[in-house]
Parts: sequence; C-alpha cells; structure tokens
Amino acid sequence: QVQLVESGGGSVQAGGSLKLSCATSGTDLSLNHMGWYRQAPGKQRELIAVFSSGGTVTSYADSVKGRFTMSRDNAKNTVYLQMNRLRPEDTAVYYCNEVRGVNITPPPPVKWTWGQGTQVIVSS
Repeated sequence: QVQLVESGGGSVQAGGSLKLSCATSGTDLSLNHMGWYRQAPGKQRELIAVFSSGGTVTSYADSVKGRFTMSRDNAKNTVYLQMNRLRPEDTAVYYCNEVRGVNITPPPPVKWTWGQGTQVIVSS
C-alpha cells in the first residue's frame, strides 16, 4: 500500500518562504510522475506543479509559476515544493500524489489515496 506523507507547512507572512516535503513509501518514486496539489477553503483541489519521472519536464500553474519550484530526491523517495514570495491566496492545504501525465491542464488522474496534507497559512 502506497503512503503519502506531506510535511513542512506552517504560518508565514506574505513574502515569506516555505519548503514542503512529501515522503512516499510502497512505490518507486523514480518511475512516477509526481504532482503537488492544493485545496483552499471552499474551493476544489487544484494541481499546481508536476515533475516528470525522468526529471525532464516540470509544469506549473500560472498562479505559482516563477515563485514555486518542485524537485525530487528519488533516493529518499521524496518530492519537495519550494515556495517563495508567498501570498495570502496561497493559503491552502497542500497534497502530493502520483499523476498519470505531465500537463497542468487538463489535470491528469491521480493514482493513490490522498495523504493528510500539510496546512499553509499566509497572512498579509
């Protein structure tokens, strides 16, 4: 059974930075396209970043492009999301999952059961 454990969230002021981690177990991360998602209060979960299995493709939603950077460490079976210049509208619960494609839109299907996510709160 694959498990996804997100961590690294917290409360920061606008303009600050956070680095999120997603540790996976029960799967070989090197074989998977991975994505970061977020769900703000009252909104649907949205895909914001994708990192291809071969590391040759990264895709970002327009809302985070230029501010967020996704990376991965296959040896640690962990993916990361470096978030810089945070804005109040980035406030959400952040999740990772394996995705079955590398495009942001339309969002590809996910493969695994969602983890618990990690909360990010950005104050103005």
